[in-house]
Amino acid sequence: MDTAIARPELLLVADAVAREKSIDRDEVLEAMEQAIQKAGRAKYGHEKDIRATIDKKTGDVRLSRWTEIVETVENEETQMAANIAKRMFPEKGVGDFIVDPLPPIDFGRIAAQTAKQVIVQRVREYERKKQFDEFKDRVGEVINGVVKRTEYGNLMVEVGRAEALLRRDELIPRESFRNGDRVRAYIFDVREEVRGPQIFLSRTHPGFLAKLFAQEVPEIYDGIIEIKAVARDPGSRAKMAVISRDASIDPVGACVGMRGSRVQAVVQELQGEKIDIIPWSPNTATFVVNALAPAEVTKVVLDEEAGRCEVVVPDEQLSLAIGRRGQNVRLASQLTRWDIDILTEAEESERRQEEFRRRTGLFVEALDVDDVIAGLLVTEGFNTIEELAFTPVDELADIEGFDEAVAEELIRRAETHLLKRDTELNEKRIELGVSDDIGAMETFTPAMLVALGEKGVKSLDDLADLASDELIEIVGTEAMDEETANAVIMAARAHWFGDDEATADEAEDDAEGAASDDTEGAASGDAEGGEKEASHD
Repeated sequence: MDTAIARPELLLVADAVAREKSIDRDEVLEAMEQAIQKAGRAKYGHEKDIRATIDKKTGDVRLSRWTEIVETVENEETQMAANIAKRMFPEKGVGDFIVDPLPPIDFGRIAAQTAKQVIVQRVREYERKKQFDEFKDRVGEVINGVVKRTEYGNLMVEVGRAEALLRRDELIPRESFRNGDRVRAYIFDVREEVRGPQIFLSRTHPGFLAKLFAQEVPEIYDGIIEIKAVARDPGSRAKMAVISRDASIDPVGACVGMRGSRVQAVVQELQGEKIDIIPWSPNTATFVVNALAPAEVTKVVLDEEAGRCEVVVPDEQLSLAIGRRGQNVRLASQLTRWDIDILTEAEESERRQEEFRRRTGLFVEALDVDDVIAGLLVTEGFNTIEELAFTPVDELADIEGFDEAVAEELIRRAETHLLKRDTELNEKRIELGVSDDIGAMETFTPAMLVALGEKGVKSLDDLADLASDELIEIVGTEAMDEETANAVIMAARAHWFGDDEATADEAEDDAEGAASDDTEGAASGDAEGGEKEASHD
């Protein structure tokens, strides 16, 4: 028996809604089917599996009840036992459905209202999904929109059929927009939330400046010139590093344009924000020098491990290098991703002299030599007594003014000083009560053992109770890393788990191995890098 009811007007409505909301016609028909299905369940029972279908060509509406054939019935409203279904429908098996056509329902006022709400809700969900799918891949684009309304300083911007949010803190300072104003902004995030897709715009994002230049400079759009980094103080100043893949094209000149036409177009959009365009360089020192323009730089000292660099500038260039309220050095630091410390030539000279005096005094006191010999040792790069004690005699004798006899005497005095110092430290360690068990661990130097004793770490149990960061704080971050600290603590805890000396020895060997690796790594780092210097005239 055919229970279909012809409703061709449903197809006309679906077509109209699809055109108005710019969503697929099939999705609108699916929403209508769910609305009719909900009305059917309200009439025949919400527990039953009632389904509705609309013929996409004729508009015929069919309503039916679906019952699943199962071995064990858990819900009598939607399931039927296989042994019963076998007698009634021999051709069907477990997992099949028995479909019973139902007579069409007559929509009353309540049912029609419910159906309308379902259709509106589903259409809204499809519309939101379409908006999210449209904008999720457009993050990083610059888009034009119209200010629709203002909410607590935040702008709701109409972008096509969607609505985007331009927060107050994403606006350039001192700029204002009124309802109906056109605004250009950068899409920096798109999120799918319960109330629909949220599109977030920004006019302060560094990517906004880069995209504006890509629109104004054809070479950037074509990929001949690449923007490597951007740093902004929105509305005030910005720095942009560029590089050209074609040696015949000047990247800075191309971005500036004839008589500054290209850069001025971007400046006007950014409310007069001053833009420094600098050439990018793979050489860090050169890049830092360029980033600090217009200030002149005489020398750059890099500390790669700490990610810091010291920049020396002429005395009269200090204020220019720092900039108003530190703006120039702050933007340069953001652009290069290095922490930059600015020094004048006078400050740098004074600091070097102080460091030279300190090191010279160390050798004078420890070796009982005059200032001349101590100064020669410092000039040759010796920083500690340990370095001198372990230097080969022939290498030390090669220093101008030294001979083999002087070299041997200096090394002997250095070794004597170290032996005396270690003896004093060991006596202090015993006086502090640090156990011989800890003293026997080769990972620790005598100075480390004294530091442990002063902090109350006197036995293996005291050492075992420490966390790795506590141990590192006591002995110093330069003396021990986390891996070594963990190995030492595990070696100290070995006696908690029995008298298995092999286990303890193995744990201590691990600690000593880690410490040896650290020492070799540090020595290698000092030999290879340490501090690099670059001079700039």
